[in-house]
Amino acid sequence: MTTDAQEFWNERYAASEYIYGITPNHFLQEQLEKLQPGSILLPADGEGRNAVYAAKNGWKVTAFDISEEGMKKATKLASKNEVAVDFQVQNAAEFESAEKFDVIAFSYAHFPAEIRKNANQHLLKFLKPGGTVLFEAFAKSQLGRTSGGPKNEAMLYSIPEVKSEFPGLQFNLLREELVELSEGKHHQGEGCVIRFVGVKTGK
Repeated sequence: MTTDAQEFWNERYAASEYIYGITPNHFLQEQLEKLQPGSILLPADGEGRNAVYAAKNGWKVTAFDISEEGMKKATKLASKNEVAVDFQVQNAAEFESAEKFDVIAFSYAHFPAEIRKNANQHLLKFLKPGGTVLFEAFAKSQLGRTSGGPKNEAMLYSIPEVKSEFPGLQFNLLREELVELSEGKHHQGEGCVIRFVGVKTGK
């Protein structure tokens, strides 16, 4: 059964252009450059720009999105860049893998409010002890800005919500900040985001 979220993203990603561009998210790129390449999971990776970047830089990449149209374009982008990525069409709350990852990178992974906490905590199960979470998403104070993001405040983040939804992490960086976005036509202008880098302390 196709959900409302799937229909929305399939319609958006059906456009011929890459609506968030083909270059990686700046924060993700900046943080991956500090880490030794290993295995990485990219939830809600849309059209694949971040997965392809990671693969080009030596990472073993698994990426998924709820949208079949997004994953088709991601596969095409990977082929054009001659890299191998395990792209899957998956719901975040139902994702399964026999693998544990060195890094999980959430780049504007705004899941529906009713599943978000469970989805985030479910995905943390696939992170190795000592593994790193990289995260950038729109803050609640983004509401009303035209630079991108959900129009539903419940899908936007606060720092207390991040701490609640990502237990068992030591936050080496956690802040809300204004950034200048230039990622395709849907992320343009000044945006209010929450960024964090967290390391898994438990099993």
